[in-house]
Amino acid sequence: MTAKWEKTATNEGILTFTIEQEKIQAGLSKAFNKVKKNLNVPGFRKGKVSRQVFDRMYGEASLYEDTLNDLLPEAYSKALEETAIEPVAQPKIDVEKMEKGEAWVIKANVTVKPEVKLGQYKDLVVPKQNREVTEEDVNDRLTQEQNKLAELTLKETPAENGDTVVIDYEGFKDGVAFEGGKGENHSLELGSNSFIPGFEEQLVGHAADEEVEVKVTFPEDYQAEDLAGAEAVFNVKIHEVKTKELPALDDEFAKDVDEEVETLAQLKEKIQAELVENRTQQADDAKDEAAIKQAVENAEIVELPHEMVHEEVHRAMEEFLGNMQRQGIAPEMYYQLTGTTEDDLHHQFEGDAEVRTKTNLVVEEIAKAEKLEASDEDVENEIKELAGQYNMDEAQVRKVLTPSMLKHDIVMKKAVELITETAKEEA
Repeated sequence: MTAKWEKTATNEGILTFTIEQEKIQAGLSKAFNKVKKNLNVPGFRKGKVSRQVFDRMYGEASLYEDTLNDLLPEAYSKALEETAIEPVAQPKIDVEKMEKGEAWVIKANVTVKPEVKLGQYKDLVVPKQNREVTEEDVNDRLTQEQNKLAELTLKETPAENGDTVVIDYEGFKDGVAFEGGKGENHSLELGSNSFIPGFEEQLVGHAADEEVEVKVTFPEDYQAEDLAGAEAVFNVKIHEVKTKELPALDDEFAKDVDEEVETLAQLKEKIQAELVENRTQQADDAKDEAAIKQAVENAEIVELPHEMVHEEVHRAMEEFLGNMQRQGIAPEMYYQLTGTTEDDLHHQFEGDAEVRTKTNLVVEEIAKAEKLEASDEDVENEIKELAGQYNMDEAQVRKVLTPSMLKHDIVMKKAVELITETAKEEA
């Protein structure tokens, strides 16, 4: 087989390759053996007609389509290998020549990976990350714990921000009640911003047993299209107003928060250590992200094929919907619950897809430039790690992921580590 690659645009070209007669004849015989089983030809038992009689009655060309469909995947794959091009989408196939006794000539319009010109990707200097944990951070965490243990008590005075009101409400647009705008005995914390903007603020200053007319304007991006940007009036009845009573910051409080401590001082020390660990991890992650982002920005990609971005969007959507499905939420249910469509989700993932695609291309190019490889030991360690991470048998991991897939992921990880481990923060 011969193959030739001719570039026609930045990331596109024509791949011309042949399928030789030896392969064609074997393919024709295979196709004939499939179709003859169902042939009824006078003078022959069903399925017993000879190839010579078949060719005379129907013509050899009647087998060409099935033969081509059978031979094309292998022939295309070998042509890619011979020309060393990397397609990023399904090719558009055109049969240029298909004559009896001669090699078939196939042309494929192929979109390939773009050329990546690397810039600096080692010894990068990134912004300094905040790793400091202050006394204020510890106190904020203590306040959060206080709120978790707070008790709600009834109050007769008007509601203030932070209080919880128990309300009945019904919404009207142009004087007509709308679907989903009614609730009874609903507990609402004022200042939580869990209702439409402007709703909670209008209940501040009102006491139990009061009726309040709340006027709001729905956000322009509200999920119910018939309400987006619309003005509405809610008739609200306040049944109760409750205020939070926070527990005292003492040793008993500390024991309620964490049974492993005996005093408030010990709780503060433990919170301090946890915050330091979390802040350090967050800073390390931010440093790594900044280094990878800088390496990608330093590289040059002349033109990113739309097909690659489109494929990344669909990969991200499938992963997201798969996670939803594992939680018992089918795609149709997700769209219904969120008031969105498949197109909305596609658009949502488009924003990051281009960045992720560029990042993958740059990291792959770094791996090539550094001649990074994955050993058999690396593959075995990766299988063990994945099996533990996803609570699977190692045999299951081997079924799902081929050695080539595992090696690709390992090499990509090594390239990322090369970027992040040589990066330094500004002084």
